[in-house]
Amino acid sequence: MQNVIAKLVIKVNKKDSLVKKFDVVVIGGGPGGYVAAIRASQLGKKTALIEASKLGGVCLNKGCIPTKAVLKSAHSVHELKDFKDLGIDVELKGVNGTQAVKRAKGISDRISKGVGFLMKKNKITVIDGYAKFQTAKTLEVKSPKGHSEIVEAQNVIIATGAHYRTFPGLEHDNDRLIGAWEAIHMEEMPKSIGIIGAGAIGVEFAYFWNAFGVDVHIFELQKHLLPIEDVDSSKEIEKAYKKYGIKMSLGIEGISAKNTGKDVVFTVKEKGGEKEYKFEKGLIAVGMTGNINGIGLESIGVKTDRGFVSVNDHYETSVPGVYAIGDVSGAPLLAHAASHEGVVAAEHIAGLKPHPIDKMNIPGCTYCQPQVASVGYTEQKLKEKGIEYKVGKLPFVANGKAVASNEKEGFVKTLLGKHGELLGAHIVGTHATELIHEYVLFRTMEGVDEEIYNTVHPHPTLGEFLAEAVMAADNRSLNF
Repeated sequence: MQNVIAKLVIKVNKKDSLVKKFDVVVIGGGPGGYVAAIRASQLGKKTALIEASKLGGVCLNKGCIPTKAVLKSAHSVHELKDFKDLGIDVELKGVNGTQAVKRAKGISDRISKGVGFLMKKNKITVIDGYAKFQTAKTLEVKSPKGHSEIVEAQNVIIATGAHYRTFPGLEHDNDRLIGAWEAIHMEEMPKSIGIIGAGAIGVEFAYFWNAFGVDVHIFELQKHLLPIEDVDSSKEIEKAYKKYGIKMSLGIEGISAKNTGKDVVFTVKEKGGEKEYKFEKGLIAVGMTGNINGIGLESIGVKTDRGFVSVNDHYETSVPGVYAIGDVSGAPLLAHAASHEGVVAAEHIAGLKPHPIDKMNIPGCTYCQPQVASVGYTEQKLKEKGIEYKVGKLPFVANGKAVASNEKEGFVKTLLGKHGELLGAHIVGTHATELIHEYVLFRTMEGVDEEIYNTVHPHPTLGEFLAEAVMAADNRSLNF
């Protein structure tokens, strides 16, 4: 009898030893997931990261990084056209979209390997596969080859990201009707392309393809490009895109797309009736929804809302010990937001008291030319809320560094409250996505106008206009 019991104990212990146990398991290796894993490990937690594809997620492999690489190529094309004014005689013999895309892929691959190095450096176990909850603390992980294993964790962080949102008549077919992930890997440039959606994705791809000789037409239900930005910012981009020769149909009433096998037909409902447009390709960029299906959320009682996981200020779900960060937890769907959310979640798990993230202090950036960056409220949103404000606005053409650099397009716009607080800031122009940092810090530190007045900015720089745009709200601008 004792021998039987001993054998049973041995079998149970052997089975138990096959189960991998961790303090924290992160599902998804994107900018939110891998940062969360690193921070958890730094705080002394035995950590694993589960990823079925390349480390770095969509941002690194299909989004943020490769698109910025091809946008650099596009900007260089535009810069060459201005070289003669700078005293440099250069002949543009042609453009090679295939080479631009290949370069972008190479950059993504290189940085992805860097993320792998960070995992090893921080002693994080990387598990290749797809995770599904069995219980709130138990995950089944299936590898791409079909192998299955069990992973246990005291805490789980869901960082599975998001995917394209589809609507009837606007379905992707990965052939002629594509999304951004297929677009960034499209080496052969089409002769023409229609873009549905004028958010950051649509606007950035329009800029790239136009620079490489593609006939581009943007369609948008809202009245402006970049409809979530301040109207002044949208109008400035529209002006630039008209100059580039990019066609725009804004404020349309409806649209559908069909792959005929030979081309793509857009049927557009406008005020005057319906009109058809034909293109070689079509990009559908009409929003995202969270990757919440197939991971067992419903089996453990995790609450979701309109396609995203519901979370509190520390990114904990309705189930204790289960967290969700990044795109899967809803707006803003931004890589830099996901990374900070990952840190907050990891620190909360470790028993620290991280400061909740104020979403109004998360900047938005669009990397076309001129660039667009913003933080806080738009002017139209302040009007809707009935919040008292004053405006400071300066054009880059009044800035000595911008003129000397031949980068005169755009402006800096600030929205100040009655106590001098920065309610919102909007920059359109060269290096806008770098310049916005000062305003983000200013808002985060709850600064007031006198503090930025008294900060001495170097001259000549683009950055000196950040202070002067605040001064302009009080009619104290010195250079415009």
